[in-house]
Amino acid sequence: MQAICFETTPLILGDWTILRLPESASAKLPSRGMVLVEGTINGFPAKIVLEPDGKGSHWFRADSGLREAANILAGNPVTVAVEPSKAWPEPEVPADINNALASDPQANALWVQITPMARWDWLRWIRATNNPETRSRRIEVALSKLTAGERRPCCFNRNQCTEPEVSKNGVLIEPASATK
Repeated sequence: MQAICFETTPLILGDWTILRLPESASAKLPSRGMVLVEGTINGFPAKIVLEPDGKGSHWFRADSGLREAANILAGNPVTVAVEPSKAWPEPEVPADINNALASDPQANALWVQITPMARWDWLRWIRATNNPETRSRRIEVALSKLTAGERRPCCFNRNQCTEPEVSKNGVLIEPASATK
């Protein structure tokens, strides 16, 4: 596959700096859901997990390390060239989920056998809430389903935005401006 090349301008969403893909670039990706890509951002090599925006396109967060390394400045266009990748990195597992998995050897046994992408799906489903009680219940359900041999969360729309800090009802909130 040829590199997907585009320019985008950083947007501020609360405390987050995000980069949205133009719809034409997102349309070239293999999925409307989460997609792993490798390439460059302003010439800096990067491996990024693109999140769905809930409207058929994608976006990603530019944390402080990426902003500094790739010289991403609010209001300045960013040049991106990426290709889909199949080599999913291990997701960072939050402490509450690690503790729950450690307490259930059978669920943990399947957790270590499933693919990194499947682990990403479980984590996205669990964290897609601001409500601590809902999160706890999802962790319990995940353990139960893993114990029963289910490798992926059921009834989970992978095309929705699951970051509760920057989405509402599965759709990326529209940023006001790029002022940070």
